[in-house]
Amino acid sequence: MNDVDFLEQNAVDAAINAHWQIAIDYNKKISRLDKKNLGAQLRLGYAYIQLHKLKEAKTAYKKVLRLQKGNQIAEENLERIKILELRGAKKPPKKDVKLDPNLFLELPGKTKSSTLVNLGQKNTLAHLVIGQEIFVKPKKRRMEIRTEGNDYVGALPDDLSKRLFLFMKAGSQYMAFIKDVSLSRIVVFIREEKRGKKVQRYSSFPRNIQVDMAKVSTQEGSGDEEGQDEDVLESDLEKLAETLSSDEKDLNLMYQAESRTDDEDQEE
Repeated sequence: MNDVDFLEQNAVDAAINAHWQIAIDYNKKISRLDKKNLGAQLRLGYAYIQLHKLKEAKTAYKKVLRLQKGNQIAEENLERIKILELRGAKKPPKKDVKLDPNLFLELPGKTKSSTLVNLGQKNTLAHLVIGQEIFVKPKKRRMEIRTEGNDYVGALPDDLSKRLFLFMKAGSQYMAFIKDVSLSRIVVFIREEKRGKKVQRYSSFPRNIQVDMAKVSTQEGSGDEEGQDEDVLESDLEKLAETLSSDEKDLNLMYQAESRTDDEDQEE
């Protein structure tokens, strides 16, 4: 391992633990050894943003564009900085987000990464950081993702929204975190914390959520609390909905109807 490789590993480790100033110091050393190192400049820009040192972040990203014209990461982050610099923009969160190396550990049937749809305002997205806890909240025909301050981030896709609505009404509980963030794409990581009694034999996140409605369940009533019948059928969900509250049943029937344009329900 050469000097640059050693410094890069230390820079990445510092960033994972939210030691932003240490990460900056390592990346500066890399830049002195290799003035054309794009990775170092990108990491510098990111670390400076976490410390809200926007002028320094802007300098780093502009250097990236001099080294590689049209670099999408640099261009998006320069737009992000512009938003953060706007008068009246929300202040960054005071508490650092320390990334647990195991935070995004995949557990079959119990975790799910999902790209959000109908994203919120860029002013909200600009302040999100990887590892930040966010919250899944029901809103009419969809499950929304919101910050601790209740700012709208985006919505889960319809199939996942429907499933989580039913499972949460049945007593299941979930935690969610930002996994990847830009002004045009947000990926969230959802983890099951508790499974409701009425859905014990079902997986929260089967391999294929968009199931074939023509299939017939061959494992009905197995009672396997780890969810042997991993691909829960549409008919199973309909039966489940009948055992839950009337409000839940109404929403489930709404999902069964043909998709309709619902512009009034989207965030401005």
